[in-house]
Amino acid sequence: MAATIDPLTLAEALIRAPSVTPHDGGALPHLAAELEKLGFRCELKEFAEPGTDPILNLYARIGTGGRNFCFAGHTDVVPPGPREAWTSDPFAPIVRDGLLYGRGASDMKAAVACFAAAASQFIAARGPNFGGSISLLITGDEEGDSINGTKKVLEWLAARGEKLDACLVGEPTNVAALGDMIKIGRRGSLNATVTARGTQGHTAYPHLADNAAHRLVEMLSAVLAEPLDKGTAHFQPSTLEISTIDIGNPANNVIPSQARATFNIRYNERWSSASLERYLRQKLDPLAKDKYDLAIKVSGESFLVPPGEISGLLGKAIARVTNRTPELSTAGGTSDARFIHRYCPVAEFGMVGQTMHKVDECVPVHDVALLTEIYRLVLDGFFPA
Repeated sequence: MAATIDPLTLAEALIRAPSVTPHDGGALPHLAAELEKLGFRCELKEFAEPGTDPILNLYARIGTGGRNFCFAGHTDVVPPGPREAWTSDPFAPIVRDGLLYGRGASDMKAAVACFAAAASQFIAARGPNFGGSISLLITGDEEGDSINGTKKVLEWLAARGEKLDACLVGEPTNVAALGDMIKIGRRGSLNATVTARGTQGHTAYPHLADNAAHRLVEMLSAVLAEPLDKGTAHFQPSTLEISTIDIGNPANNVIPSQARATFNIRYNERWSSASLERYLRQKLDPLAKDKYDLAIKVSGESFLVPPGEISGLLGKAIARVTNRTPELSTAGGTSDARFIHRYCPVAEFGMVGQTMHKVDECVPVHDVALLTEIYRLVLDGFFPA
């Protein structure tokens, strides 16, 4: 039998790479070297824009015809925080009491290792000429601004006429146990900054001033007055949460001429960023007229991939391996699936996310083996013998 990849060994090797965004730390070249041993053609692509950090990405493919099944994910990680807070070095993986510890174990280096291991097992069993193609699209820019990562790789692939037919993203989707949740969409995320303007003055003479803080409070009350919606069949209700209110006034006897607040809206498919901006202006314009500014930044629009082939294959594989029936969910934050769904059907399934981004991030070693088996069964189903 052809050589296969041990997912635990590869996960440990990836964790050793200090790949805090935007730095790769050797993670992707190591992964590429392992995939090349299996017969994958690997391309390491660096993308950059003025004012952004250059990002290394990997696209690896085996097969030249048939349908192209893509595993997508990232090897970049968030900073570990104070090293002394960790029980062990976050970039020195260790197995302790059945758990693999290290930054990125959950989000999502273990899942990337499971991608490669599952592909190696599939190829060992079926050979390289199985009538289709398997690819891995792995970025180093998911935890950052996501400017020079998956989005650009997809554009690069499309420009050369390369198509993805289905995609599985290995984000840590599970809440409590492996097999409890598949993501089939994501809420949109919009950050809005409202700046109210007025006229500075003495607090003892308010008739000679125009208090921007009062105007801001009234504006925030208006956008909080009623729910955005009641949710949909596949989405939770949209939410608006204030994150900062800033006046920067060092004196307690000065009426401020400017006050600013930032809030985040997580929204379902009933909204788009454009419709939300119209909604906000309809609320704010009557209160502030020309005495405010609204700046909007969108991390990603909401999207839904209706239950279909990929979520169906995943559900069957999960039930077989874990004896669980996964929930089809759209909860949580954004992921690179927000770019991928425009090119092909996509679903997300990976490790349990309880420790992602935390001190002592870890995953059960047993789950590494189980996740590999689930991914392999998905390949078996996508490429029937």
